[in-house]
Amino acid sequence: MKRAQAVRINDHLLDAYKALDQAGMAIAALGKTERIELEEWLDGIVGALEDKLLQPIYDQHPDLEPPKSDREPLRYICEVTWDEVQLPPGVTEQQFDEIIFSVMKSTWRKTAMMVSYVMERCEELGLPIEDKMIAARLKVLSDSDRIEGIGDLQSWFHSEVRLKD
Repeated sequence: MKRAQAVRINDHLLDAYKALDQAGMAIAALGKTERIELEEWLDGIVGALEDKLLQPIYDQHPDLEPPKSDREPLRYICEVTWDEVQLPPGVTEQQFDEIIFSVMKSTWRKTAMMVSYVMERCEELGLPIEDKMIAARLKVLSDSDRIEGIGDLQSWFHSEVRLKD
């Protein structure tokens, strides 16, 4: 495959990758039965996109491969711990927790969806908060029994959180 062709195909496939990321966030809001089925399908599609479409391009044209961190969001794995997080100046843990609790409900929600809701609220408030900061805080809140969490909270699509009853 010529480089110009590879560039064009790669650009379209990366757009598709981003669209699948958005679809993953929408799927996170569905009920458990639908969500589980669609997540399995989405994981298969993403795997095929990576292994069968993108990787052959990168094998021929390694310079086109973006850094892994640019393609990481579809995995929704957060290995950042709360002790590694530095909140923006003027934002305390208590204020951050208040933002989290303001969008949390007593019904189970995927961690990915909660991260998204908190991100939106922080954007509304003009706070430069990253998704990994939110995920790390949700884990601390769950570990300290301030909220309920099930699954591995580092794996956003394979865990859920809610307010305690």
